[in-house]
Amino acid sequence: MSQDKRNEGSECESLSDMDQLTAETLGEFPERGLHWVKEQVETVLSDTQDYVREKPTQSLFYAFVAGYLLNRLPIGRILGGLFRLLVVALRPAILVYGATKLYQATQEEE
Repeated sequence: MSQDKRNEGSECESLSDMDQLTAETLGEFPERGLHWVKEQVETVLSDTQDYVREKPTQSLFYAFVAGYLLNRLPIGRILGGLFRLLVVALRPAILVYGATKLYQATQEEE
């Protein structure tokens, strides 16, 4: 009987530890994601600079074509649609982030 109570106590402690570990992992996730995106952008920027230095004429042609296409496209409507999509996708992310912070705050108070 006393063995069962000790097992229940250790299970509760391990669940509490797991909850705290999960909250910490969720809290670190946005930071790691931001760091990864920053590294990817820096890599693409570096590769683009190297490409432009190796092939300046072709790069200038590509820039001209991209500028022409962007001038002809309805950029306002495209950006407006992307913004609406971002807002719709951001709401659940903000909710999860807020719930994680709230959970962390309640765990610190205990």
